[in-house]
Amino acid sequence: MTGRTPRLSRLRRVVPDARADRPAEARGARPRRRGTQPKVVALGGGMGLSASLAALRRITGDLTAVVTVADDGGSSGRLRDELGVLPPGDLRKALAALCGDDDWGQTWARVIQHRFQSQGDLHEHAVGNLLIVALWEQLGDHVQALDLVGKLLGAHGRVLPMSAVPLELQALVKGHDPERPDDVDTVRGQATVALTPGEVQSVHLVPNDPPAVPEAVAAVMDADWVVLGPGSWFSSVIPHLLVPQLLDAVTETKARRVLSLNLAPQPGETEGFSPQRHLEVLGRHAPKLALDVVLADEAAVPDRDSLTEAAKRLGAAVELAPVARPDGSPRHDPELLAAAYDRIFRMHGRIGPWR
Repeated sequence: MTGRTPRLSRLRRVVPDARADRPAEARGARPRRRGTQPKVVALGGGMGLSASLAALRRITGDLTAVVTVADDGGSSGRLRDELGVLPPGDLRKALAALCGDDDWGQTWARVIQHRFQSQGDLHEHAVGNLLIVALWEQLGDHVQALDLVGKLLGAHGRVLPMSAVPLELQALVKGHDPERPDDVDTVRGQATVALTPGEVQSVHLVPNDPPAVPEAVAAVMDADWVVLGPGSWFSSVIPHLLVPQLLDAVTETKARRVLSLNLAPQPGETEGFSPQRHLEVLGRHAPKLALDVVLADEAAVPDRDSLTEAAKRLGAAVELAPVARPDGSPRHDPELLAAAYDRIFRMHGRIGPWR
């Protein structure tokens, strides 16, 4: 906890939650004692997960990040290829996002994010990537090593990989070759999928049934809230739902589930996607998944009725709130996003207050 209170934001409900007037116990949600903090698990990767974590650490001290491990580009890809380890980059970014706003936290956040610039082998390697991999080799345990890095940084939460084996992301893409606009090709690698030309039809993992990290499954099952997104839709958000044990946990947990939509389509991966289309492709990849709340920035939703209908098909209410940075860039403001999450947890969870 940073001790900072999120700025108040205007958050408007669009779809009434039919279960909101029922006691939490009757809905199957785990009742919490008044005065306790919500247990929150955030799933994702990259900058989207970092934005969510930077907001969530402001409103709860019981926070776990479950991070994708399919990255194959940059420093992470090089370490993965050379040493056969999990790609550490998204794990590093999550740890940096959980650092506090004091001098200690911000100093360590800068250190682990620092990239070497040289003419040699260290060029563009991130300090945090090397630290994480070194501890993996020293301790022989992914979770123990990440917990130790978190302790060193004073991280306001825990970071876990979604699987203990490196994964390859593959996508079926229509029109990947501009000269064959109607053909569907297989595109391999998260870094390639994220920037692929053409229309992504679906994604899958190799291996297709990777084992989930047990601590990640346990965290989801014990949570009060599970948060999906924002982030690269096909390469950071959906992959969690392709790990069978993790999907079962997200589906079966008594936690409530909130999906945070992106502020704008991502060039390449989701070019031209409407907010409701993001929900449709999520539902196609995980037909059993039900949500409780879909959070979107009110300025990023041109067709509210269509988003409402898409959310209803997943069992969710829509919450619109100003969560973007005021400079107009497609980035979430940590304090505004924190205020939106805080309001959702109180209004839909019906088990606060936690402060």
